[in-house]
Amino acid sequence: MRRAADVLAERCDVQAVADRRRGRGALSNASGRFEPEARVSFDDGWDLDDALPPLRTHVQEEAARTIITRNDSPDISFDRSINPYRGCEHGCIYCYARPSHCYLGHSAGLDFETHLYAKPNAAALLEKELAAPGYRPATMALGTNTDPYQPIERERRITRSVLEVLERTGHPVGIVTKSALVVRDIDVLQRMAGRGLAKVALSVTTLDRHLARRMEPRASTPSRRLDALRQLSEAGIPTAVMVAPVIPALNDHEIEGILSAAKAVGAQQAGYVMLRLPLEVKELFREWLATEVPDRANRVLHLLQSMHGGRDYMAAFGVRGRGSGPYAVQVAQRFRLALRRLHLNEERMALRTDLFKAPVPVGGQLPLF
Repeated sequence: MRRAADVLAERCDVQAVADRRRGRGALSNASGRFEPEARVSFDDGWDLDDALPPLRTHVQEEAARTIITRNDSPDISFDRSINPYRGCEHGCIYCYARPSHCYLGHSAGLDFETHLYAKPNAAALLEKELAAPGYRPATMALGTNTDPYQPIERERRITRSVLEVLERTGHPVGIVTKSALVVRDIDVLQRMAGRGLAKVALSVTTLDRHLARRMEPRASTPSRRLDALRQLSEAGIPTAVMVAPVIPALNDHEIEGILSAAKAVGAQQAGYVMLRLPLEVKELFREWLATEVPDRANRVLHLLQSMHGGRDYMAAFGVRGRGSGPYAVQVAQRFRLALRRLHLNEERMALRTDLFKAPVPVGGQLPLF
């Protein structure tokens, strides 16, 4: 029979871990898949107060060599993007970008939320790459891997500097974010939108403030995201709402409610993405489910696996973001019906590329005509 003292000690350990990761999404920090060693904490038997301090956000500056990332994925609507930051303080437990942190020698868990990298030379690199001979403009996506408006953008202002380069060169941009901080840049975005060069999408995962707090602890609240959509729309900036990700048996019942709320504040377009669990995200999300919503964990996983051939995730193009099978078809049909009822996606938000003027690099040759 277990001693009461042992049970009390375990509870204290659990509380100590909870206090340390307060405001974070992941529950653990397992070593990345490329690391030769795995480190775990354990009780060494010494009765010492060796509790670790609360996790703090650490930002390291990265001297990036390039800034525009290219892709040729057939199920993605853009072929180029910019990520001013690596890692994301929002801490969304379901974030498919978490495994990218393992390439830096970090964990996809708590490291992804607390060990961040900023690219202060992003704007200078962008000017250089836009000035390259033969560059042809197309919509530049911001927010494809990590959020360009995560909390550290308030002081760093790297995303703002990138937008200023894009505005100056007449280059089109599309933004996806979970942060109301985007309204800070309404001045730039409004001018660009007036020339057909900008559009903004806010990702709204749930309207339930408490669920949002647990899933995406440092992202803006759902009500603030909707208010950001309202302010952007009123400023004449084309807006969209992304129901992303749709999580079976957790937020799937909110699809119609999210679309209705977004339409009410001026959103013109909408899209959705099914939950994706690549690599380390599988175990992180399973751990979160078992802790935060244990009564629904099995149901969530069963429906998810029904869309991916019995597995947690299939990375095949066209399937990874939509799934397949009866449940996936049902969600797609519900989404289409809601779009029709709310008159969303009736006009295509195409951006202009004919206004682009390549910047002149420092020391470069000015055009003759």
